[in-house]
Amino acid sequence: MHVVVLEKENGPARHQSGHNSGVIHSGLYYKPGSLKAQLCLEGYQRLLEFCQREDIPHEICGKVVVASRPDQLPQIEELLRRGEANGLRGIRVLSPDEIHEIEPHCTGLKGLFVPQTGIVDYAVVAAKYVERLKASGAEVKFGETVTAIKADATGVTVESTMTSWRAAAVVTCAGLQSDRVAKMAGADIDLRILPFRGEYFRLSAEGEALVKNLIYPVPNPEFPFLGVHFTRMIGGGVECGPNAVLAFAREGYRKTDINLTDLWESLTWPGFRKVARKYWKTGIGEYYRSFSKVAFTRALQRLVPEIEASHLMPAEAGVRAQACDRIGGLVDDFHLLRNGRVLNVCNAPSPAATASLAIGRSIADSVLETLA
Repeated sequence: MHVVVLEKENGPARHQSGHNSGVIHSGLYYKPGSLKAQLCLEGYQRLLEFCQREDIPHEICGKVVVASRPDQLPQIEELLRRGEANGLRGIRVLSPDEIHEIEPHCTGLKGLFVPQTGIVDYAVVAAKYVERLKASGAEVKFGETVTAIKADATGVTVESTMTSWRAAAVVTCAGLQSDRVAKMAGADIDLRILPFRGEYFRLSAEGEALVKNLIYPVPNPEFPFLGVHFTRMIGGGVECGPNAVLAFAREGYRKTDINLTDLWESLTWPGFRKVARKYWKTGIGEYYRSFSKVAFTRALQRLVPEIEASHLMPAEAGVRAQACDRIGGLVDDFHLLRNGRVLNVCNAPSPAATASLAIGRSIADSVLETLA
């Protein structure tokens, strides 16, 4: 079997994989039995083994999840239940004093300590994946955009800006373009990718001294984002964020980036209009924080009261590919859609980077079934 990877960018991890917060997720948040939970837990172990084998800098430092309001207290118990159901060990509820013992500058009514959480640079991981692929005989073609995918009874023809390829089976995994590429391959997919930009700040040296490792708020259980949090980076420094605002371009990393086709497709999707009606208050708050450092700082101060706006320095943003169905459901689980000889990865949000090796194993198993 010969494997060829086609990538439109000139190198690996140019989008989601290289713009995330670099967290190795433990599997705390995900519904027990879901594909996310299963692949995150498997992927966590595979990723750690890969990093150790390939000498990739990483660290399992643990994190604290903090409830800062009384209405968030039941969610701490629910996260504990999910974590234990997903096989996490050593996870424990923290009193306010115990929060201080782990993160001296963090305050909360109750917390949760998750020892399995870690940090890594996924751009480094992705580059090592490419290196190992090439060493095993695979071809990786950068700067080659796929323009058409045509399947028939005997195989699949993939046309690109450079050439034409013939394959026995094809996997599409296009992140922010995943719905478009899946449709190109003939998939009956009733989802639309909505791009949400996550904006970050980096802490100054004075601000860094207030954070030891990772500090997260209790997430909104109805919204598929974790809220602004503090993350120590494996290469040094501490980042805080992200917020979550609709980007006006699928690859719009700056506020001024606008792609009229992308924006029109987002705004005219029936599911988006339903999401906007349901979460308009949350959305306004996210946009307010996007343009107001003071408001962003206030959100961070719920976790670390000593943080000041002067501690925040602009950092690189990321864009999350969030699949949305026609009735306004923000697809929370991984979504793989098989279409004859083509397997489409239609939704792979966080913790897809952590779970990447397990997702790859699942995809390989499916492809082998196709070829059998």
